[in-house]
Amino acid sequence: MTGALNGLRILDLTSVLMGPFATQLMADMGADVVKIESPAGDTVRGIGPMRHAGMGAIFLHVNRNKRSLVLDLKKPEGLSAFFELVKTADVVVYNIRPQAMQRLGIGYEQVRAINPRIIFAGLYGYGEKGPYAGKPAYDDLIQGAAAVPSLMGQASGSAPRYVPLTLADRTVGLMASNTILAAVIARYQTGLGQAVEVPMFETMAQYVLGEHMAGATFEPALGPTGYPRLLVQERRPYPTSDGHLCVLIYTDRHWETFMGLIGQADAFLQDPRFASIGTRTLHIHDLYRMVAKAMVTESTEVWMTRLTAADIPCMPMHDVDSLLKDPHLLAVGMLQQVTHPSEGLVSEIGVPVSFSGTPTLPVQKPAPRLGQHSIEILREAGLSDAAIAKLQRLGATNR
Repeated sequence: MTGALNGLRILDLTSVLMGPFATQLMADMGADVVKIESPAGDTVRGIGPMRHAGMGAIFLHVNRNKRSLVLDLKKPEGLSAFFELVKTADVVVYNIRPQAMQRLGIGYEQVRAINPRIIFAGLYGYGEKGPYAGKPAYDDLIQGAAAVPSLMGQASGSAPRYVPLTLADRTVGLMASNTILAAVIARYQTGLGQAVEVPMFETMAQYVLGEHMAGATFEPALGPTGYPRLLVQERRPYPTSDGHLCVLIYTDRHWETFMGLIGQADAFLQDPRFASIGTRTLHIHDLYRMVAKAMVTESTEVWMTRLTAADIPCMPMHDVDSLLKDPHLLAVGMLQQVTHPSEGLVSEIGVPVSFSGTPTLPVQKPAPRLGQHSIEILREAGLSDAAIAKLQRLGATNR
């Protein structure tokens, strides 16, 4: 069996996290992703820890199942070789600003002239039709522009801060893979490719506003912005007598059962704050504070036993170290030890989705060394050994 995207060839001009994450998602499903790197390599190769230069941990986790080709696109010969690859590609993905792509001489018109079926996907900060077009964009900046730190500060009662994840990069990477595959499906209907734009700011704004537009959804506004349940300070792992526990008491049945567990069964029927999900949302600060007061009286294990028996959703709180030992993740293969050809034994993060007929490819090709596949890819594109040797002499590809 082959992956669901077997036969799809992607020329990946992206670097760092957003683009590489998007293309790895497709590589895991069987796409042939050719990662085209400058002679210096993807910047994130240098983020440690690492056993060997250019093979940092984060790089390993967003570049598996790809082949690495070194091409200096600033050299005419390197650019010419790239356009040879375009002839047989399905998708070109980039995540630098469109203006920089134009300076390289790579635009949609150029690639469409060579291959009318190409999907030309740009992942960058802001849509080209707005006043922010062309501004530099990084995960922190996009989180800030999309109000994420403000919400974090509001929810915690402290200073604004970024989510300690590359939230925008990975969210937009997911959106990009969906968008690219939608364009591929459209090509089956029309026979033609197209240019697609996946802007970070607009994507994150959609995520944030979907929950927090709230009263401003209506004209005139029916109330303030913000979803109270997500912003209340007590929405956090509850301290127990010996740790923390994550609990979500949400439905009528959950609340009625929980109030019975803490000896206040009548309160659910008599207290108007429990009348509906709407009234609970309005008074969520008081209700979550009530839960917090109860949770601290018993151990995590005691509460897990009680809540599980009552069918109230709960989970222990992991830190990163304990997450790596989670029995469920180990059982489903999300954490595996594999032997990398150059890096030795490494822990590989699995693929969260599965197909009954077309497998995902979590460890078929470990993340490549810089230029590991340059010669084979250039030969596949039809370049002669003499032409490849010339590229090597000029420094346009690696030796």
